Amino acid sequence: MAAAMAGKHDGLSRRQFLAGGARGIGVLAFVPALLSACGGTAAPAASSSGSPSAAAAVSGGDWQATWSAWQAAAKQEGTVVVFGPPTPKLRETLPPAVKAKLGLDIKYTGQDGGAFVSKLATERAAGTYSTDVVVAGAGSMFQGVAGKGKIENGVMGMLAPLKPKLLLPEVLDPSKYQDNKLWFVDPQGQYVLRIANFTASTVAVNTNVVKPTDIQRWQDLLSPTYTGKIAMYDPTVAGAAIAPTTQLWNAYGQDFLKKLFVDQQPFISRDHRQIADQLSNGSRPVSLFLQSQALNSAAAQGLPVVGLGHMADLPQQVSGGFGFLGLLDHAPHPNAAAVFINWMLSREGQQLWQDAQQEASTRIDLNSDGYPAWYKDTVPKPGEQYFDIHGWDFILTDEPKVQKAMQEMLGRH
Repeated sequence: MAAAMAGKHDGLSRRQFLAGGARGIGVLAFVPALLSACGGTAAPAASSSGSPSAAAAVSGGDWQATWSAWQAAAKQEGTVVVFGPPTPKLRETLPPAVKAKLGLDIKYTGQDGGAFVSKLATERAAGTYSTDVVVAGAGSMFQGVAGKGKIENGVMGMLAPLKPKLLLPEVLDPSKYQDNKLWFVDPQGQYVLRIANFTASTVAVNTNVVKPTDIQRWQDLLSPTYTGKIAMYDPTVAGAAIAPTTQLWNAYGQDFLKKLFVDQQPFISRDHRQIADQLSNGSRPVSLFLQSQALNSAAAQGLPVVGLGHMADLPQQVSGGFGFLGLLDHAPHPNAAAVFINWMLSREGQQLWQDAQQEASTRIDLNSDGYPAWYKDTVPKPGEQYFDIHGWDFILTDEPKVQKAMQEMLGRH
């Protein structure tokens, strides 16, 4: 099926089809030097551009000294400023962990990517640089923060090269990741690091109203049974809907989407909580493109909602969710940013991140004990092919065309 779908649209990148990497649960000791370095002694601050590269430090066996210098300089800066997902648990757990482990205060703003991309662009136009690190969805990161991949003076959009700032051996160890590699998604393999990869559930139902077995294909949603019964995220803006909508467009064309998005009279919203509420109370017992955190929160409350997973008429999707990491150029706290990024990519940092996001990290040595039953079905299976709705070329080439067409179809701009 995956091969057949690749043939239906010649513009699709081969990157859209990928094998899910092997995953396992391991109990590995956290690098002792990291823990000891967190209390490192004072050292001269390293500049953003002049500090030793991670590769040079590790190859020379001097990573501990470099890490201690970064750590001491970071403590003098005192703060790291991060834009990231609006997940409540992440906003709750990340700041105390960063303070306890790194001795840093974190100014964490959790909001949808479109809002903070506009803020960053406005600031930069005025010569202001307030933020160090961004973790965003693919559309916001690739198009807005990364400037569609255009590089000037070594800067991609708003991003400085991230790869030279990766230092800890456990972060650089490819055996800790899916497909045995750190997954830099930009063509240069330097700027945008993908830290999440999981199968996406784009259709959910209220099981008190709709039997999950009644909807097995996208075509099933065109039944008159579901007219006026669908709530969906807005596919005309950056967010959870536009990438899977682009996959549907490439597979079935404009006429199908008109039947689904117009003729079926769906309720269209940019508020995932509102969609989840309508799904949960049964007023709109089918949802499309609902953010996994909103769906999972409703399910955790015992509400009769379930994601349907793989629809049989398209290859199963994998998503990076909010899991695209970048280091901003002109970071006001460059050493704190480097220390935070390395810790966040460590086993300890990624465990906290995955626990909060409930989205599978690209690291394969994390513990998922105690996770909800549905979680294991979101982990890509080794050897299987998936359609990557967050591939670089797919987001930058296919998606903008479909987004414009959807804006015209739905009369939204």
